[in-house]
Amino acid sequence: MIETLHSRRHETGRPAIGLADKIAFLSDGRNLPGSPRSVEVRETHMSWVFLTPDRVYKLKKPVRFPYLDFSTPERRAAACRAEDRLNRRLAPDVYLGVLPLAAGRAGLALGGGDAIDWLVTMRRLEETASLEALLLDHRLRPEHIDRIASALGSFYRQARHIPLSAERHLADWRGALRTNRRVLCEARFKLPPGPIYRVLAVQRQFLQRHAERLARRVRQGRIVDAHGDLRPEHIWATRPVRIIDCLEFNPRLRALDPLDEIAFLHLECERLGARWAGERIRRRLGTMVGEDRSSGLFLFYRSHRALLRARLSIAHLYDAAPRTPEKWPRQARAYLSLAARDAAQLDRLLRTP
Repeated sequence: MIETLHSRRHETGRPAIGLADKIAFLSDGRNLPGSPRSVEVRETHMSWVFLTPDRVYKLKKPVRFPYLDFSTPERRAAACRAEDRLNRRLAPDVYLGVLPLAAGRAGLALGGGDAIDWLVTMRRLEETASLEALLLDHRLRPEHIDRIASALGSFYRQARHIPLSAERHLADWRGALRTNRRVLCEARFKLPPGPIYRVLAVQRQFLQRHAERLARRVRQGRIVDAHGDLRPEHIWATRPVRIIDCLEFNPRLRALDPLDEIAFLHLECERLGARWAGERIRRRLGTMVGEDRSSGLFLFYRSHRALLRARLSIAHLYDAAPRTPEKWPRQARAYLSLAARDAAQLDRLLRTP
């Protein structure tokens, strides 16, 4: 569901402000603090982002999906405040607060007045210093990875423990596998069903055989309020390390085993051609997060993350007018390939006496 772009009239007789009006206003540097000469505008699945030379302003789209609801100003305000608060855990000097977007008789204005929407404000980081840029440009060094591993270790040691029952945790895992199967196997997406079924079969077998292992990790307090979207594009290998864009809109999706997040980052490093980087982080943090390499749990987590990323990629085609529609099937197939390789390795481990 997306807010209409057409102007309507309030009961006061003033024209209502639509999303298109907000985008136009924020795209004009004269309307932003400091009146920057240039504003770069980017659209994501959930937001419009306005970048000046030294600041970033993020406007959440008025959308509703099964996993989030930004459909009202009140919900967007709460989400903006949560994004600012949660991301200060890993990037305290990047997030600068929440700025109201107000409407008056003279039109839109930032700050004060009758707030109709909200902006997350951030200090703009140098994009060439992100982990993704370092990977793609072949500039990544072991010292970068060691700094990132150290920052993650500190974060996980201090992260809030999430109390939940082992039964609920296992039920959530079974539900996740069913959701992946339902979406990925929709005929309209034309993804190859064979690899999907094989990966899911191995994952189900692991869940059946190692349910107690997963339950024990819950009882040990290893489920924490984590980042939730630990990809290289969100990590800056600076001094200090900064990690942005946590998954703020759904606390259940952030309730994770740190080993799961490390497996996800490991997967993403390999996808970008630097498996060694993921392995180095894994070695640095494995003992701290209680990894038993003989258990297959890391492979289970990694294969699930790959299948989940395939699902989230192809789900962009649910949109009535998806951006870059040719991109998502290609990306989904790439993740399916990674999931299949991990599942084959996990299957061999499960078959070992």
